[in-house]
Amino acid sequence: MSALEDVVRPSLARIVAPGDGYAPDRGEYWGSGFFIAPGWLLTCAHVVGKGGAEVWRSRSPVGVTWQGGTTTGEVVLAKPRPEPSRTGRGRWDFPDIALVRVHGADDARCVWLSDRAPTIPAPVGLHGWSRQTGALGMRHGIGEASTLDGKALLLTGSLPVEGVSGGPVVDRRYGSVIAMNKGVGRTEGAAVPITALRELYDVRGGDILHTVMREHDLHHLARFTRPGPDPDWTRTQARLRGPGAPGLAPALRVHLYGHFAHLPPPDGPADVTDLVQEVKSRVVQEDYRSPFAHGPRTWREGAGLLHGLRDLSDKGSRPELDVDAVLLYAAKVARHTALERAADTEPERLGRFTRWIEEQATLYAHAAIREDIDGLLSGLCERAAGRPAGPVLVREEPPRAGADVLLDIGEPVYGERYPLSVRLLYDGRDVTPVYSNDLGVRRHELQQYLREPLAEALRLGDRGEHLAVVEAFLPRALFDEPLDEWRLVADDTDDAGDDEDADLFDEQSMPLGLRRTVLVRDRRRNARPPTPEWRRRWTGAVRGPLTGVPLRGEATDGGHPPDGRRESRLAAYGRLSSSGDACVPVFCGPVGSGAGREAMAVALAAGHPLVLWRRDGHDHDECRAFHRSAARLLGLAGRAEGLHRHVRDLRIGVSDPENALSEGLAGRIAVLYDPPDRPPYGTEMMRPPPMAGPAPA
Repeated sequence: MSALEDVVRPSLARIVAPGDGYAPDRGEYWGSGFFIAPGWLLTCAHVVGKGGAEVWRSRSPVGVTWQGGTTTGEVVLAKPRPEPSRTGRGRWDFPDIALVRVHGADDARCVWLSDRAPTIPAPVGLHGWSRQTGALGMRHGIGEASTLDGKALLLTGSLPVEGVSGGPVVDRRYGSVIAMNKGVGRTEGAAVPITALRELYDVRGGDILHTVMREHDLHHLARFTRPGPDPDWTRTQARLRGPGAPGLAPALRVHLYGHFAHLPPPDGPADVTDLVQEVKSRVVQEDYRSPFAHGPRTWREGAGLLHGLRDLSDKGSRPELDVDAVLLYAAKVARHTALERAADTEPERLGRFTRWIEEQATLYAHAAIREDIDGLLSGLCERAAGRPAGPVLVREEPPRAGADVLLDIGEPVYGERYPLSVRLLYDGRDVTPVYSNDLGVRRHELQQYLREPLAEALRLGDRGEHLAVVEAFLPRALFDEPLDEWRLVADDTDDAGDDEDADLFDEQSMPLGLRRTVLVRDRRRNARPPTPEWRRRWTGAVRGPLTGVPLRGEATDGGHPPDGRRESRLAAYGRLSSSGDACVPVFCGPVGSGAGREAMAVALAAGHPLVLWRRDGHDHDECRAFHRSAARLLGLAGRAEGLHRHVRDLRIGVSDPENALSEGLAGRIAVLYDPPDRPPYGTEMMRPPPMAGPAPA
């Protein structure tokens, strides 16, 4: 048995149907799992899904058998949740992950979870319980993590087999669990990267993960500082690393994460990424502006982002550069905690942490970094305890701007399937991918598939006082899609149950357009260089004052007679071309089809960067009121920059039936806000891949 198998085996568990001794030999075996903290087991959602929806709702237990015995547990978090119609069969979407609280397993030995996304290619071990040969037994296979494909880590060599779903995938170079076995296709296996745990933080009750990760790190620190006869992960990692290897040693890391475990967790990804960006800019002396593709939710993940840091522009880069970076990051975390979360921090714990950082900096850090660390930590313990302290001498860091979110929906492929991508735009220049789906989804599925990627991107984009804007590049047929009414969380009323304290109105549950700026942009026009008319009219809109002009000649502020003669395309083009540069076309109807779509094409050809319209159905006698509201809105906005706030106010007013009635408001307003001076990101050709995917193991 290899050293890694020695440390993995005690953490492996069988997930079985409860009752009757939990015997797996009568078809009651569901799949594998592994302990990530004492009393906490990780497995696939499709494994526990074999027990039906009642299992996920903690109304029915699951059976768990491991080295320590046989017991039961409840599913605390899962994504996606099992449904009775699925009962463990068919395809399960990623992340396909579930967290189980196991009774009587507080002494269970646990795996070491990687603190960062997998680096590939990587030699891996695949572990779990197998029934491939008919009899149930442990399986330890050797394979390779070959590539990341969307949310999947693809495996070659030894592949997952029946029964190992939910078992750990271990990086054999570093001795850490980087993924979980999920399924197998014709030539490749599929695994769930361990970073998928981040998605559970946003599930109802997901804050419990902070407790789980705290217990994970304290478990490994205790096993390292109080060794027993059995091997532990930290010493195994040190042997894999070899003596004298440069960089952050496993012993240093396990102590650091033990200290992090006693601190209040970060409020969100920005707390972590801001500090990591500051450290990179200081240690490597380069401009690190791009945000991260995934939002770290723990302090340990921030340190993981600094492992192996190298200054690629400096051929003489010191091998201990990442130690400098991690220790400087630790000092910044301590300072952030003392200044921002003092009420939630034990001064004695913080004091131990700061003294530990200072000791390690004396031993390992470069003189310049040690000086920075001393300045960061000066007087922090006194401040946290509420005692007077001298000034904190620290290098001033430049403020970090946030990012905006680029949502790109391409022209349909495979008939009616729209390819998707979500990216972050930082400083108007740097683009970071967050999500893509080249296969595409049907129109009625857009919100379902984009909800989670948008939520993740917005969390990353929000930073300091910056609230991320959503810029949606759309085909013209989708201009009436109600993006501003989309919500970042599903309307899972079944999950709330009888909980009267459920927060049904917060920044996640309210429609996007009631809180944020949501911009519709024309995908086709942005694929080409801006025309002179487009540039000229944008300059006029920026200067103001904005005024309205009918998008169609027969639909004016005097009303929209149902039997009115339709304005010809050339007549509309002549009228809209001769309108003032600060004029905004207004239409009291949808523009994704019919006469409205034809008129929108004319307005875009005439160079108009702003258009207001009403995308919902209505009676023609309401057009006069809508034009009056639009004229009032444009007058209040004055210029293009002021339009967003007044559109948001109007949406809030219309969304409140009583207020809408008293103010005479009606309709669902949509806005084209399409400046030519923004880079045309998101307009690359999207090519569909072949339709294929793995089935559960």
